[in-house]
Parts: sequence; C-alpha cells; structure tokens
Amino acid sequence: MATAAAQLAMQKMFGGTKGTGTTVPSYLEQEVYSWSKEKIILKMYDLFIVSAKRDDKNKMSKVLIELMGSLNFEYEEVSTRLYRLYEYCQRCIFQKKVDEAIYIISGLRSSWAEAFHLEDNPEPATSN
Repeated sequence: MATAAAQLAMQKMFGGTKGTGTTVPSYLEQEVYSWSKEKIILKMYDLFIVSAKRDDKNKMSKVLIELMGSLNFEYEEVSTRLYRLYEYCQRCIFQKKVDEAIYIISGLRSSWAEAFHLEDNPEPATSN
C-alpha cells in the first residue's frame, strides 16, 4: 500500500486516481509506488513549487501538511526545525508572501536533491 504522500504525488502529478473519473495508467501508478521515500519528498517539493506558481493555495497547503506528516521525530532536532519551516511557509501562504515560501521550499528541494544524489533540476510537474 502506498503512503499518503505517494498517493497525493501520483494524483497531482499524473492527473487523478481511480474512482475520480480520471484514472492513472497502471504503469505510471507502479512507477510512483516504486519511488524511494527520498524521491517522493523531492516530488512533493516540486508539486509545492508548481502549485505556488499557479497560485493554488489549497494544493500548497496540502503539500505542506503531507510534508509535516512525513517527518520522523525520532530525529527530534532536524524534524522540529523542518516542521517549523513548513509551518512558517503555511503562514506565508495565508499572508500572501508566496515568494518567500517558494524561496524556502526551493532551497530545501536543492539541499534534498544534493543530499540524496537525486536529479538536480526539477521535472515539470503537471497538475489538475
């Protein structure tokens, strides 16, 4: 069973899920399910950035909620700091400081990609 983050990433990047009238082709579904946790987080950052550029505050907020929920508090210091950054980005969205939130998430995305040796350039994500 896929994590909530994987399901959200698949739905937003590939255009839907079963039961919504728009189904994801099974080969794409399997691709997303085969992604590592690190790649899913990277794609969530991408989704946030694309949603921000489209001024879709609802999707940006959902992504941040998923990112907050994915934190592992066994690593308390790092998780707490990331949680606070995500929380700050939420406030930026509601205060119409979206550029500031994009700057923070873009920086996190670059660091994440470098730390886990994932692709450096974000793939253009499609979203409904």
